[in-house]
Amino acid sequence: MTHIFTFLFWISLFIILYTYILYFILVLIFSRILQKTTKNCKSEPVWPEVTLVIAAYNEERFIAEKIRNSLALDYPVNKLTVLVVTDGSTDNTQQQVKEFSNVLLFHEPERKGKIHAVDRIMKHIKSPIVIFTDANTTLNNQVIKNIVRHYQAEKVGGVAGEKRVASQQNDNAPAAGEGLYWKYESLLKKADSDLYTVVGAAGELFSIRTSLYESPPPDTIIEDFYLSMKIVSKGYRFIYEPEAYAMEGPSATTEDEWKRKVRISAGGLQAITRLKSLLNPFKFGTITFQYVSHRVLRWTITPLALITIFITNALLIHVSTFYSIVFILQCLFYLLALIGHIMRNKKIPLKGFFVPYYFTLMNLSVFFGLMRLLKGKQSVVWEKAERA
Repeated sequence: MTHIFTFLFWISLFIILYTYILYFILVLIFSRILQKTTKNCKSEPVWPEVTLVIAAYNEERFIAEKIRNSLALDYPVNKLTVLVVTDGSTDNTQQQVKEFSNVLLFHEPERKGKIHAVDRIMKHIKSPIVIFTDANTTLNNQVIKNIVRHYQAEKVGGVAGEKRVASQQNDNAPAAGEGLYWKYESLLKKADSDLYTVVGAAGELFSIRTSLYESPPPDTIIEDFYLSMKIVSKGYRFIYEPEAYAMEGPSATTEDEWKRKVRISAGGLQAITRLKSLLNPFKFGTITFQYVSHRVLRWTITPLALITIFITNALLIHVSTFYSIVFILQCLFYLLALIGHIMRNKKIPLKGFFVPYYFTLMNLSVFFGLMRLLKGKQSVVWEKAERA
């Protein structure tokens, strides 16, 4: 049995290290080699017509500021259409939108979820490029120009902007963990894009060629990921543009961040079953390598590997000092995670203090997301997570 435990320990360790560290290193190396052998052809940008779609549900706290931010963006006024789609809002969101005469409003009283709201307005969009953004984010001034310049390349089907989480010197667990996670994720997305394509866009800010839009199944949980990967599956690239960013506040509480993570995990598992063609390396090559390494492992095998390595490590303590040391380190890590949970709403200057807690939270959410998916309890209409 010791041989079996040893094998499971080392294979689990490799999976964990590969998912979070080794893949990052590999994609950085491969992307830099590719950049050295590829010449970038830059020409004078042509500014096409663009529709900026703001999806909103009970966003009276943010919507007026969001519209003012959108209308002030550095882009030719006659080439930009700002459109707000509200789905079941019961507050003053639509009344505030109506105060802006140069903004289109599409409102339906019944709440069916963001995916239905976006899908019903796509037939009204005539511009060749559409940009999706959330109502509770602030965009940088050059965001549209930095996005649309990539569409000069015919094989670019979409552009993913960068999600940035506003942080303060003293953040609590959700703010510190989410902020650090997205800094890591942004670096990885940039490397993925340089290698070939971004593996899924974040709904806070991304754009597509309007002609490539395909209505997703109505029960799709994370439509941004599904839409972007369907475009990639058609042979187009999704580019990452860090100079086009959406700034938003962190989750107000750990409970809000937990709800968001569980929903994303459920949606990620659902997407894997619906995008299974991307698992074929003979057809998709580099895309399959990126998709499996960056997304599939995180939502399937890696969380299981974390449990397996802990159990097998405990059973191998008697074999050598090495296993004893590793087990002690694992126990310390999860002890820090437990302390982080207890102090999750405290503001601590050392942001890295909450890393073990956020990492554990992120991986636990996969199991709860799976349960919600199997029980059919994860609706496309989900309880909104409050932002600080």
